Amino acid sequence: MKKNAVVINPKDCVATAILPLAAGEKAMMFINNEAKEVTLLNSIPAGHKFAIRAMALRDEVYKYGESIGRATQAIEPGEHVHVHNVESERGRGDRN
Repeated sequence: MKKNAVVINPKDCVATAILPLAAGEKAMMFINNEAKEVTLLNSIPAGHKFAIRAMALRDEVYKYGESIGRATQAIEPGEHVHVHNVESERGRGDRN
């Protein structure tokens, strides 16, 4: 299977789709040169994130080895990770 997602840091709990992926499709990526597959629960647009491990409510969400926010609900592997289930702790650009 060909790589269709990327993980930047082994600490990350999300991967980024490098092309549009369909629900039910297997996403394939490498973490420290080790292949990992995740079956997608949702369709994932190119450039969007999906979970590669389970996260509980209020867990920190890591991308690039850094926290990008907290889960606002439980998130399962293969689930789309976006503004509907993650809240930034750095503030939102659409709110004052």
